[in-house]
Formats: sequence, structure tokens, C-alpha cells
Amino acid sequence: MFSTITQLIDSTGAFGVAVVMFLENVFPPIPSELVMPLAGYLAAQGEMSLVAVFLLGTLGAVAGAYLWYWVGAAIGKRRLYEFIDRHGIWLTLDRDEIERAIAWFDRHDAAAVFFGRMVPGIRTFISVPAGIAGMHRGKFLAYTVAGTMIWNGLLIGAGYILSANYDRVADWLDPITTAIVVGIVALYLYRVTRQLIRRRKDA
Repeated sequence: MFSTITQLIDSTGAFGVAVVMFLENVFPPIPSELVMPLAGYLAAQGEMSLVAVFLLGTLGAVAGAYLWYWVGAAIGKRRLYEFIDRHGIWLTLDRDEIERAIAWFDRHDAAAVFFGRMVPGIRTFISVPAGIAGMHRGKFLAYTVAGTMIWNGLLIGAGYILSANYDRVADWLDPITTAIVVGIVALYLYRVTRQLIRRRKDA
């Protein structure tokens, strides 16, 4: 995983950072915790502009977040429930989980969007309940941009500061990130299988 991301960013520059960060917000197994420190490292080596990495990385992440916001706003709560009832098994979600997520968002609103941008796993999907709840687009974008800029800035700064030791870090980071992705896939298959068994029992 690490080597693949490295090759993509090496070949496409800061624009590639934007693309990968967009994909990271659409497909969670691509972790920003890998992408942005790597971009900071490359900036420290003079291979990319630090400002361009920061701005384009933030742009890509916000674009991915807005895509999920649009999905939530377009389908609405009723159609989301209908979709989950029919197809939620393949997303390993059920109506109760969606209801709890929406209720949690209703309680925390803007803070959920702002801080959710800094929490792995949550930052990708926090946009959906924001769209469903009808959060004002400008407010959503403001808190999303703010949270994303802080998170990206910290990750880029870490890569920039630790640039001297980054090659050493990459040697053990690559197998770890690959194992994480494999673990996510295995967990997904387990949850789908468990829900299929439960549905057969209930039928």
C-alpha cells in the first residue's frame, strides 16, 4: 500500500496528493495518515511545494467529503432507510446503526463535522448525516475545511520534520498498512457473513 501511494505521488506531484486524498475520503482504506506525511517528506526534499501540497491535499479531502454530503442530502433519511433495509447487508449496516449515527450528529452538529474530520474512520462518513440533516452547505464546508486544514497541517508537518528518518519509517510502515487493509477486508467479509446467517435465521 505504502509503495503504491509513493509511486503515484512521485509520478503526479501535488496533483496526485489531491487525487489520493479525494479517494481517501471516498474509499476509507486509503489512509491520510500515510499520504500527507509522505507529501510533507517530499516537500522537505524539495520535490514538491509545501504550500501546493497543503492546499491541494485539503482540496481533495474536502471534495471527497462534499461528495458524501451530497449523497446524504440527495437521498434523504426515508430513502436511506429503505436502501439500508434492502442492501445494508453489503455495507454491513442496519437501520439501528444509521439511526444512532444520525441521532449522534443531531446532538453535536457542527462539532461533529469539525472534530470528525480528524478521526480515522469517522471523517469519511460524517458528511452523510450532515447532508441528511440538511445542514447548511456553507456551514458544512466551513467546518469541514477548518477541520481538514488542521489535520492535514499536522500530518504534513510531521512528515516534513521527520524527513531525515522517513525512509527508515517507511520500511516498517508498508507492511503495517498492508496488514490494516487486509484486516479491514477480513472484517467486512466477517460482518457480511454474520448478517447473511442472521437473515436466514430470521426468515
